[in-house]
Amino acid sequence: MEYSVHIRMNERLFLREPESSDLGRRIIRQGILLFNDVGFEEATFRKLAERINTKEASIYRYFENKHRLLVYLVAWYWQWVDFQLVFQTNNLTSPREKLEKLLRLLLLLDLDDSFSDDMDIRALHSTVIREASKVYLTHHVTEDNRQQLFKPYKDLCQRIADIILAYRPDYPYAHSKASSLIETSHYQSFFMQNLPSLTDFKQADSSEPEAMNKLLDFMRHLLFSSLDAV
Repeated sequence: MEYSVHIRMNERLFLREPESSDLGRRIIRQGILLFNDVGFEEATFRKLAERINTKEASIYRYFENKHRLLVYLVAWYWQWVDFQLVFQTNNLTSPREKLEKLLRLLLLLDLDDSFSDDMDIRALHSTVIREASKVYLTHHVTEDNRQQLFKPYKDLCQRIADIILAYRPDYPYAHSKASSLIETSHYQSFFMQNLPSLTDFKQADSSEPEAMNKLLDFMRHLLFSSLDAV
């Protein structure tokens, strides 16, 4: 049986709902691939227009600029992760098992691309690793936050914090730990591929099972050594 899940996005992220048309859907899906291929700095709406065989002006009818497109993609990813976390832990009663699932999900191990809505999740994950901080490290972060553009990230962190507190109710840093887990998994994955001297994981390709298993062990240590401390 196949399922389809529609992720509802903040209307302030776009000028026209991209999922409402074939062109809009191609903008999103090819936008992911463009950011993954050339990076945020080198990406332009002109290059994206060439990929989808349309005019640059057509893309501006959906997004006011490439930063807004990036915010949209990153927000979509956080909502996808949040849904996956709920779905994959729905039948689990042990908070520790839920946290183990979380770590594997953050590293995109055992990927189940169900409910991906034809998005290239691995390409989007790679883009989020490299570009997500550019979403909020801006001078207009306060205004963007007022418009709730970061709500999907906050919701995911809250869900993780709730699981942490279910595992250890007296832990005083659940929200800090939640956001740190996400950011550490991304930074370490980036360092593995680009700056391996900043890690203890020397394989340049983070898709290598041995390297990812070592990173998973590190994430377990980072999480449970603090939660299990007396």
